Amino acid sequence: MKSVVLIAITLFYSIYSNAGENNAVGLQTVIPCSFFPADNIWNTPIDELPLDANSDLYVQTIGTSKNLHPDFGSGEWNGAPMGIPFVLVPGNQPLVNITFQWPDECDPGPYPIPKNPPIEGGYSSTGDRHILIVDTNNCKLYEIYSAYPNADSVSWTAGSGAVFDLKSNNLRPDGWTSSDAAGLPILPGLMRYEEVAAGEIAHAIRFTCPQTRRAYVWPARHYASSLTDTKYPPMGQRFRLKKSVDISGYSSQNQVILKAFKKYGIILADNGSAWFITGAPSPNWNDDDLNLLKAIKGSDFEAVDCSSLMVNSNSGQAKQKASAESEESARNLNLNCFPNPFDSKLKISWYSTGSGRLKIEFTDIFGTAVKAVKIDNGGSALQTCIIDTKDLAPGVYIVSLYRGNEAISRNLLVKE
Repeated sequence: MKSVVLIAITLFYSIYSNAGENNAVGLQTVIPCSFFPADNIWNTPIDELPLDANSDLYVQTIGTSKNLHPDFGSGEWNGAPMGIPFVLVPGNQPLVNITFQWPDECDPGPYPIPKNPPIEGGYSSTGDRHILIVDTNNCKLYEIYSAYPNADSVSWTAGSGAVFDLKSNNLRPDGWTSSDAAGLPILPGLMRYEEVAAGEIAHAIRFTCPQTRRAYVWPARHYASSLTDTKYPPMGQRFRLKKSVDISGYSSQNQVILKAFKKYGIILADNGSAWFITGAPSPNWNDDDLNLLKAIKGSDFEAVDCSSLMVNSNSGQAKQKASAESEESARNLNLNCFPNPFDSKLKISWYSTGSGRLKIEFTDIFGTAVKAVKIDNGGSALQTCIIDTKDLAPGVYIVSLYRGNEAISRNLLVKE
């Protein structure tokens, strides 16, 4: 059994360590950062929320008979990968100067733009030309709109740029754009093949429509329209696929996508074509299968009122539903560790019945215990502690929670 575990760890570490090799072509298999805390609005189910009062009007305006369009895939369009690519960089990636066309609503440079980064539409594109960069050591997301390299081949010129702390629920300043019209991040709302292969997309998906209102709703921060009629949806408006839509006839890949549309919904982020759903390119997408999603029509969607989830208008934190199901889930999970990868500190939470002494143990990939922390269990409740991990060398560890000699939970973590 131990040899199987070690093989799995070695494979995980190999994928993580070699992520940089994929950066040259903009194809990643591992993103070692969570996209915002678990209670962020992007990551919160909306399947049981009430309808927006203007739901029918919004759907009619976007187009009831318009087909859903997956605007990504494995192939190419006009010589460039289909979708919005992204690139991973280390925390020591050299920073380069960047000049913005609209600097008043931009996070100033320099930005960690690598050499020859993947650009939406390709280097010859005249479209949106987004560049999305994840600093994997600091878990920061850099997004740039209309990015063009300068003649010196080092510095850049762009329309706008935004930086997001992926460990935080903070929103952009009220009224500010980002690299997207709604002032939202792009990458957290993209569909990625790795999520579908894992069996679940656990976040809202970004989409566009032709005409929006001169308004925005939480968590959006910006509008991009002069239209004021309430039939036009505001930026940030959340929609979901109706529960009544039968998805049983779709492939397993497409069912993962459609289930996400029902549970987490889609969020209006930019002006564009009707019901265009965005994702990251990957050679693993089955384009013929994705095209079958076009059978879904606008009339299959409904607009949702998310206002009851808002904790603070300047935060993406969302109220979470407390239920017996989630409590049982906590019992089954037993141990949660954040962040992963971790650095100098690691937050650990667990659910354990009863009281008594517990031990949290760190084991390296060879099965050697390298660190142990003893703690008092406070009884039948969710417990939390923060462990100083500066003494651990970078690498892969198994973190185990022990009651006596019994390991009641284990997690696989990476120390940067």
